[in-house]
Amino acid sequence: MGKASSQKQSRREMIEKMQRDQARADRNRTLLIVVASIVVGLAIIAYPAIRLIQDSRTKDQAIAEFGVAASAASCDQVTNDDGGGTQDHRPDGERITYPVSPPSSGPHYAVWAPFSKKFYTVDDRPAVENLVHNLEHGYTILWYRDTLPKEQIDEIEKISKAKLPDSSVGKFIAAPFKQDEGKGWPDGKNLAFAHWSAPDAQNKSLGHRQFCGSVSGEALQQFIEKYPAADAQEPNGG
Repeated sequence: MGKASSQKQSRREMIEKMQRDQARADRNRTLLIVVASIVVGLAIIAYPAIRLIQDSRTKDQAIAEFGVAASAASCDQVTNDDGGGTQDHRPDGERITYPVSPPSSGPHYAVWAPFSKKFYTVDDRPAVENLVHNLEHGYTILWYRDTLPKEQIDEIEKISKAKLPDSSVGKFIAAPFKQDEGKGWPDGKNLAFAHWSAPDAQNKSLGHRQFCGSVSGEALQQFIEKYPAADAQEPNGG
Protein backbone atom coordinates (compact mmCIF):
# COMPACT_ATOMS: atom_id res chain seq x y z
CA MET A 1 0.00 0.00 0.00
CA GLY A 2 1.40 3.36 -1.01
CA LYS A 3 2.01 6.24 1.31
CA ALA A 4 -0.95 8.23 -0.11
CA SER A 5 -3.31 5.28 0.33
CA SER A 6 -2.09 4.80 3.88
CA GLN A 7 -2.78 8.45 4.71
CA LYS A 8 -6.26 8.22 3.19
CA GLN A 9 -6.94 5.10 5.26
CA SER A 10 -5.78 6.84 8.44
CA ARG A 11 -7.91 9.91 7.72
CA ARG A 12 -10.92 7.69 7.01
CA GLU A 13 -10.40 5.77 10.23
CA MET A 14 -10.02 9.04 12.14
CA ILE A 15 -13.21 10.43 10.62
CA GLU A 16 -15.08 7.22 11.37
CA LYS A 17 -13.83 7.30 14.96
CA MET A 18 -14.91 10.93 15.33
CA GLN A 19 -18.32 10.02 13.93
CA ARG A 20 -18.64 7.11 16.37
CA ASP A 21 -17.57 9.32 19.26
CA GLN A 22 -20.07 11.99 18.23
CA ALA A 23 -22.85 9.42 17.88
CA ARG A 24 -22.00 8.03 21.33
CA ALA A 25 -22.03 11.54 22.82
CA ASP A 26 -25.38 12.26 21.18
CA ARG A 27 -26.84 9.04 22.59
CA ASN A 28 -25.54 9.85 26.07
CA ARG A 29 -26.93 13.39 25.85
CA THR A 30 -30.30 12.05 24.71
CA LEU A 31 -30.28 9.50 27.53
CA LEU A 32 -29.49 12.21 30.09
CA ILE A 33 -32.34 14.37 28.77
CA VAL A 34 -34.75 11.44 28.95
CA VAL A 35 -33.66 10.53 32.50
CA ALA A 36 -33.87 14.17 33.63
CA SER A 37 -37.34 14.48 32.12
CA ILE A 38 -38.47 11.33 33.91
CA VAL A 39 -37.07 12.57 37.23
CA VAL A 40 -38.76 15.97 36.86
CA GLY A 41 -42.00 14.30 35.84
CA LEU A 42 -41.91 11.96 38.82
CA ALA A 43 -41.16 14.89 41.13
CA ILE A 44 -44.15 16.82 39.78
CA ILE A 45 -46.37 13.79 40.31
CA ALA A 46 -44.89 12.90 43.70
CA TYR A 47 -45.00 16.39 45.28
CA PRO A 48 -48.78 16.49 45.82
CA ALA A 49 -48.68 12.93 47.14
CA ILE A 50 -45.90 13.81 49.57
CA ARG A 51 -47.86 16.88 50.74
CA LEU A 52 -50.93 14.71 51.30
CA ILE A 53 -48.90 12.24 53.36
CA GLN A 54 -47.32 15.05 55.38
CA ASP A 55 -50.68 16.72 55.96
CA SER A 56 -52.17 13.37 57.03
CA ARG A 57 -49.40 12.91 59.60
CA THR A 58 -49.72 16.50 60.80
CA LYS A 59 -53.47 16.04 61.29
CA ASP A 60 -52.77 13.41 63.94
CA GLN A 61 -50.29 15.57 65.85
CA ALA A 62 -51.32 17.97 68.62
CA ILE A 63 -50.56 21.63 67.95
CA ALA A 64 -48.28 21.64 71.01
CA GLU A 65 -45.79 19.54 69.02
CA PHE A 66 -45.01 22.43 66.67
CA GLY A 67 -42.84 25.45 67.28
CA VAL A 68 -40.94 26.15 70.47
CA ALA A 69 -42.13 25.43 74.00
CA ALA A 70 -44.40 28.05 75.56
CA SER A 71 -41.65 28.91 78.04
CA ALA A 72 -39.30 29.76 75.15
CA ALA A 73 -41.78 31.75 73.04
CA SER A 74 -41.32 35.11 74.84
CA CYS A 75 -45.06 35.52 75.34
CA ASP A 76 -46.46 38.50 77.23
CA GLN A 77 -49.26 38.24 79.74
CA VAL A 78 -52.73 38.29 78.20
CA THR A 79 -54.16 41.77 77.63
CA ASN A 80 -57.89 42.19 78.31
CA ASP A 81 -59.54 44.82 76.14
CA ASP A 82 -62.97 46.37 76.48
CA GLY A 83 -65.14 44.42 74.08
CA GLY A 84 -67.76 45.93 71.84
CA GLY A 85 -69.37 45.84 68.46
CA THR A 86 -71.57 42.77 68.77
CA GLN A 87 -73.71 42.48 65.62
CA ASP A 88 -72.47 45.91 64.57
CA HIS A 89 -72.29 45.16 60.85
CA ARG A 90 -70.72 47.72 58.55
CA PRO A 91 -70.83 47.97 54.74
CA ASP A 92 -68.23 45.93 52.87
CA GLY A 93 -65.24 48.06 51.98
CA GLU A 94 -65.63 50.51 54.86
CA ARG A 95 -62.30 50.85 56.61
CA ILE A 96 -62.82 50.34 60.33
CA THR A 97 -60.24 51.74 62.73
CA TYR A 98 -59.90 49.44 65.72
CA PRO A 99 -58.72 50.77 69.11
CA VAL A 100 -56.27 47.88 69.59
CA SER A 101 -53.93 46.05 67.24
CA PRO A 102 -54.61 43.36 66.25
CA PRO A 103 -58.34 43.72 66.98
CA SER A 104 -59.93 41.44 69.56
CA SER A 105 -63.52 42.69 69.09
CA GLY A 106 -65.45 45.46 67.40
CA PRO A 107 -67.62 46.36 64.42
CA HIS A 108 -67.16 44.15 61.40
CA TYR A 109 -68.50 43.20 57.99
CA ALA A 110 -71.66 41.12 57.75
CA VAL A 111 -69.82 38.27 56.01
CA TRP A 112 -67.28 36.21 57.94
CA ALA A 113 -64.25 34.35 56.59
CA PRO A 114 -65.03 30.77 55.48
CA PHE A 115 -65.28 28.42 58.43
CA SER A 116 -63.51 25.66 56.49
CA LYS A 117 -60.25 27.55 55.92
CA LYS A 118 -57.77 27.81 58.76
CA PHE A 119 -54.66 29.32 57.20
CA TYR A 120 -54.16 32.45 55.12
CA THR A 121 -51.21 34.17 53.45
CA VAL A 122 -50.94 37.78 52.33
CA ASP A 123 -52.16 36.65 48.91
CA ASP A 124 -55.52 35.20 49.94
CA ARG A 125 -56.39 36.71 53.31
CA PRO A 126 -59.81 38.39 53.57
CA ALA A 127 -60.21 41.82 55.12
CA VAL A 128 -59.51 42.22 58.83
CA GLU A 129 -63.15 43.28 59.20
CA ASN A 130 -64.31 39.88 57.91
CA LEU A 131 -62.07 38.06 60.36
CA VAL A 132 -63.32 40.08 63.34
CA HIS A 133 -66.75 38.62 62.55
CA ASN A 134 -65.21 35.17 63.09
CA LEU A 135 -64.07 36.31 66.54
CA GLU A 136 -67.71 37.04 67.34
CA HIS A 137 -68.49 33.35 66.71
CA GLY A 138 -65.88 32.04 69.13
CA TYR A 139 -62.82 31.81 66.91
CA THR A 140 -59.28 32.18 68.14
CA ILE A 141 -57.17 33.98 65.56
CA LEU A 142 -53.41 33.69 65.39
CA TRP A 143 -52.30 36.91 63.75
CA TYR A 144 -48.71 36.84 62.48
CA ARG A 145 -46.53 39.59 61.08
CA ASP A 146 -46.54 39.46 57.29
CA THR A 147 -42.75 39.97 57.44
CA LEU A 148 -42.08 36.68 59.26
CA PRO A 149 -39.47 34.40 57.63
CA LYS A 150 -40.96 31.66 55.46
CA GLU A 151 -39.85 28.82 57.72
CA GLN A 152 -41.83 30.30 60.63
CA ILE A 153 -44.89 30.86 58.44
CA ASP A 154 -44.58 27.23 57.33
CA GLU A 155 -44.63 26.19 60.99
CA ILE A 156 -47.79 28.22 61.55
CA GLU A 157 -49.38 26.51 58.56
CA LYS A 158 -48.56 23.13 60.12
CA ILE A 159 -50.23 24.25 63.36
CA SER A 160 -53.35 25.18 61.38
CA LYS A 161 -53.48 21.61 60.01
CA ALA A 162 -52.70 19.86 63.30
CA LYS A 163 -55.03 18.59 66.01
CA LEU A 164 -56.58 21.51 67.87
CA PRO A 165 -57.76 21.29 71.50
CA ASP A 166 -61.31 20.00 71.80
CA SER A 167 -62.32 23.28 73.42
CA SER A 168 -61.67 25.08 70.13
CA VAL A 169 -64.37 23.07 68.31
CA GLY A 170 -62.18 23.61 65.25
CA LYS A 171 -62.72 27.37 65.37
CA PHE A 172 -59.25 28.62 64.55
CA ILE A 173 -57.68 30.79 61.87
CA ALA A 174 -54.08 31.88 61.29
CA ALA A 175 -53.72 35.03 59.21
CA PRO A 176 -51.08 37.68 58.46
CA PHE A 177 -51.37 41.20 59.84
CA LYS A 178 -49.80 44.05 57.91
CA GLN A 179 -47.99 46.86 59.68
CA ASP A 180 -50.21 49.53 58.12
CA GLU A 181 -53.43 47.88 59.34
CA GLY A 182 -53.21 49.04 62.92
CA LYS A 183 -51.05 50.37 65.72
CA GLY A 184 -47.53 49.01 66.03
CA TRP A 185 -46.97 45.82 67.97
CA PRO A 186 -44.55 45.58 70.90
CA ASP A 187 -40.93 45.25 69.88
CA GLY A 188 -39.84 41.68 69.29
CA LYS A 189 -43.38 40.32 69.14
CA ASN A 190 -44.17 38.56 65.88
CA LEU A 191 -47.56 36.98 66.47
CA ALA A 192 -50.63 37.53 68.61
CA PHE A 193 -53.53 35.34 69.70
CA ALA A 194 -56.96 36.98 69.87
CA HIS A 195 -60.36 35.90 71.24
CA TRP A 196 -63.61 37.73 71.96
CA SER A 197 -65.40 36.56 75.12
CA ALA A 198 -69.09 36.60 75.93
CA PRO A 199 -70.47 39.15 78.41
CA ASP A 200 -69.83 38.25 82.05
CA ALA A 201 -72.24 38.50 84.99
CA GLN A 202 -71.92 42.30 84.86
CA ASN A 203 -72.75 42.21 81.14
CA LYS A 204 -69.17 43.22 80.37
CA SER A 205 -67.55 41.82 77.25
CA LEU A 206 -63.79 41.50 76.82
CA GLY A 207 -61.42 40.92 73.99
CA HIS A 208 -58.22 39.04 74.80
CA ARG A 209 -54.81 39.33 73.14
CA GLN A 210 -51.49 37.67 73.85
CA PHE A 211 -48.31 38.61 72.01
CA CYS A 212 -45.45 36.14 71.50
CA GLY A 213 -42.02 36.46 69.97
CA SER A 214 -41.77 32.97 68.50
CA VAL A 215 -44.14 30.41 67.04
CA SER A 216 -45.37 28.07 69.78
CA GLY A 217 -48.19 25.58 69.39
CA GLU A 218 -48.03 24.94 73.12
CA ALA A 219 -48.62 28.63 73.94
CA LEU A 220 -51.54 28.68 71.49
CA GLN A 221 -53.02 25.58 73.08
CA GLN A 222 -52.88 27.19 76.53
CA PHE A 223 -54.59 30.33 75.18
CA ILE A 224 -57.37 28.32 73.50
CA GLU A 225 -57.98 26.27 76.63
CA LYS A 226 -58.23 29.46 78.68
CA TYR A 227 -60.61 31.06 76.16
CA PRO A 228 -62.62 28.23 74.55
CA ALA A 229 -64.93 28.61 71.57
CA ALA A 230 -68.00 28.29 73.81
CA ASP A 231 -66.97 31.54 75.52
CA ALA A 232 -68.14 33.79 72.69
CA GLN A 233 -70.63 36.44 71.70
CA GLU A 234 -72.44 34.04 69.36
CA PRO A 235 -71.02 30.58 70.09
CA ASN A 236 -73.52 28.73 67.90
CA GLY A 237 -72.43 30.41 64.70
CA GLY A 238 -69.97 28.63 62.44
